[in-house]
Amino acid sequence: MNVKIINKSKHTLPEYATPLSAGMDLRANIDRPIILNPLERVLVPTGLFIQLPEGYEAQIRPRSGLAFKYGLTVLNTPGTIDADYRGEIKVILINLSNEPFIINDGERVCQMVIAPYTQVSWQQTDSLEDSQRGEGGFGHTGK
Repeated sequence: MNVKIINKSKHTLPEYATPLSAGMDLRANIDRPIILNPLERVLVPTGLFIQLPEGYEAQIRPRSGLAFKYGLTVLNTPGTIDADYRGEIKVILINLSNEPFIINDGERVCQMVIAPYTQVSWQQTDSLEDSQRGEGGFGHTGK
């Protein structure tokens, strides 16, 4: 699938790291480092603008290495970029560690996964079919 992209960043286009990768790393496109203190959040620009085909979204997800090593994650995980959005892709990062984290220009700050979606039409009703699970949720199958 071809996707139109405008790259106003100083960096190369996102790419898949391996032939079976689902996500592409996006990089910070900033003029100076950002110090992200514990429990602070920041909107990080990427310099990228995309035009997705109808029926697709871009999901913005944390990078596992940043999350595990530094406690840095995407706050609204997964963030959704709709097919009709034409603005710059920006990433909401939060520092959940006890130490400041420095975001440098070119830092890989998240992953982007392109995925299909389906819109629904609601069929209002007064009852739902029974299922084995029923109303069980929030850990009902655990001990």
